[in-house]
Amino acid sequence: MRGILIEKDERGYRANLQEIDEGQLPEGGVTVRVLWSCFNYKDGLAITGKSPVVRKFPMVPGIDFAGVVEASGDPRYKAGDEVLLNGWGVGETHWGGYAEKARVGGDWLLPLPKGLTPRQAMAIGTAGYTAMLCVLALERHGVTPDKGEVLVTGAAGGVGSVAIAILAKLGYEAVAVSGRPETEPYLKELGATTVWPRDEFAHPGKPLAKERWAGAIDVVGSHTLANVCASTKYGGTVAACGLAGGMDLPASVAPFILRGVTLAGVDSVMCPAERRKEAWDRLARDLDLGKLETMTREIGLEDVVGVAEDGLAGRVRGRLLVKVAG
Repeated sequence: MRGILIEKDERGYRANLQEIDEGQLPEGGVTVRVLWSCFNYKDGLAITGKSPVVRKFPMVPGIDFAGVVEASGDPRYKAGDEVLLNGWGVGETHWGGYAEKARVGGDWLLPLPKGLTPRQAMAIGTAGYTAMLCVLALERHGVTPDKGEVLVTGAAGGVGSVAIAILAKLGYEAVAVSGRPETEPYLKELGATTVWPRDEFAHPGKPLAKERWAGAIDVVGSHTLANVCASTKYGGTVAACGLAGGMDLPASVAPFILRGVTLAGVDSVMCPAERRKEAWDRLARDLDLGKLETMTREIGLEDVVGVAEDGLAGRVRGRLLVKVAG
């Protein structure tokens, strides 16, 4: 089978597209013929080795895939079923989606939601699924469209693009933050009402700033997250799901104890199955698939290694869909 293999030995760390013996597939109850995958920030870290994402070698990266069950020892799945997978350490500790076949445990799979094709599911991918988990977190904490604007940082990336599109369809006033002025028309086409420059948030700020946002979705962390919390309205909620700007959080407790702001952590990797299903069911209903197509660029498996540096540098707009099947 054709796939990307990451190897680490005395010759160094390297990722290459090559022919891989199917006999090397790891143990698992379900074998899937992978049709589509996608590119996420974590995939870029894995391919470049810039962060210790991969913890076993050799490793097929790719934290997402969608395809068709080829063989199953799990009664929940049969040959021909369309399935998808996000997370669970796939592409990190267990071979992932950047190969023509994958073998995983049935507990990690989800049936493809009605209304989505495998291609659309991977155009959404972990980025879009994470965006929906963030929207669900805001809803659980009472952030409704009538409460005011919702800020989205890193808005031109995968999570941000899908978040803007979902929020707009649900009737929220979505405010985008981007470090690339040229993306403003794109973000407004997705549904952003306003676009703010990244520099407004990226530097040390006050413990409390003017109240602006009823809620926020942050993929950046560091000073950006601190400033977002400081400018969130009384009783608002910030859903944090990323660290593109750093793992630190140079903030004060002031927004939390003086304004009752909630900082809601959102994890997509080990998220329980029932919440995953809820998120994917909502994506099938609450994401404009026409807008999804406008934010998606398709590449081949042979292109993935080459785009990894661009992905980490924030030069990729929207979603990168990876065609795995020949």
